[in-house]
Amino acid sequence: MKKLPPAFWAGLVVALLLAGVVSYAASGSPDGLDAVTQTGCELDEAGEPVGGQCIAQNAGEHATAGSPLADYAVGGSEGTTGVAGVIGVLVTLVVAGGLFWLLRRRGRDETPSRVE
Repeated sequence: MKKLPPAFWAGLVVALLLAGVVSYAASGSPDGLDAVTQTGCELDEAGEPVGGQCIAQNAGEHATAGSPLADYAVGGSEGTTGVAGVIGVLVTLVVAGGLFWLLRRRGRDETPSRVE
């Protein structure tokens, strides 16, 4: 088995730091798309539309609202954004690594011989 290059490990450390630490500095305010869909609405303290005319009034729960990492939090708990980010990085690494392993080119020694 080949040894992974130092650049891989450095990239992994950077990704884990960004997901686990920097994600806590992310804004909780609505992004541009959310802000546009709320244009024309009267919002309550939680930011939910309670009146007016806007696109956001027709919004419902998404299909994965009950999943373990919904809303960038573990189990819906506040303050677990970094943990959810680290889990996401590790799951992505495992899935991508598995796909690369399955789809890799095999060496000449591993290729089956052709029968003619």
